[in-house]
Amino acid sequence: MDESILQQFRRDGFWIARQACPPERVDAMREVAEAALVRRRRPFELESEVGYPGAPRENAPGSDTIRRLLDALALDPVFLDWACDPMLVARLRALLEAESIRVVRAHHNCVMTKLPAFSSATGWHQDLRYWAFERPELINAWTALGVEAEGNGGMRVIPGSHRAAFEPESFDDQRFFRTDAAPNRAWLDRAVQIDLEQGDVLLFHAGLLHAAGANRTDRRKLSVVFSYRAADNLPRPGSRSAARADLDPDPVTAALIDRPADPDA
Repeated sequence: MDESILQQFRRDGFWIARQACPPERVDAMREVAEAALVRRRRPFELESEVGYPGAPRENAPGSDTIRRLLDALALDPVFLDWACDPMLVARLRALLEAESIRVVRAHHNCVMTKLPAFSSATGWHQDLRYWAFERPELINAWTALGVEAEGNGGMRVIPGSHRAAFEPESFDDQRFFRTDAAPNRAWLDRAVQIDLEQGDVLLFHAGLLHAAGANRTDRRKLSVVFSYRAADNLPRPGSRSAARADLDPDPVTAALIDRPADPDA
């Protein structure tokens, strides 16, 4: 990887690998995801369960809207193959500055979806505030399975926020970055919209502040998200981050994944 890319990532906390995922692989992942949504293939998370702004309430119209298809590594081999793709893994090794890395199974490892009618907005947050590892050094790989922009709930990020030492009062009781706190305003004013084309991969530090709005278009938005860590950056014992053994992407076989029974098979 070019040294300038590494320097940019260290400074800003993100980098976009344009057209990194080949069209045929994007199409295959989207086809599987669309079918899983139609079949309501478990496990999944509902918009109403999360309760973010704009989400339907329990038992209200749209309360059964799926927000995330969970455990993508076990959903279909096409996701496993992409998470462990040699070119993608090489980029993650370079950005993590680690020879040996792991795909995290307890966090992300999902297909994110935003439906037009019942999608919600996600406030500013850092993923690391919900995770527990020895070092705050993890990277997310967000693969766009279609166009992502402000109108359909595309992501916004605050460059450089992964390097900040925020005070606890910068966050509310749900650990979202407060938009009503005066000291936070300078950071919020630095926010940028991330526009992605199909096949683009947004690689971002798990400490980077990011947010996303609702989908106001008439087409579903789909993204595949995996998180990575250095092999020696272990989850803290007893934490949610340690709930599942992480995956060594090199070498890897489908036999390493515990696949749940398909109730529709």
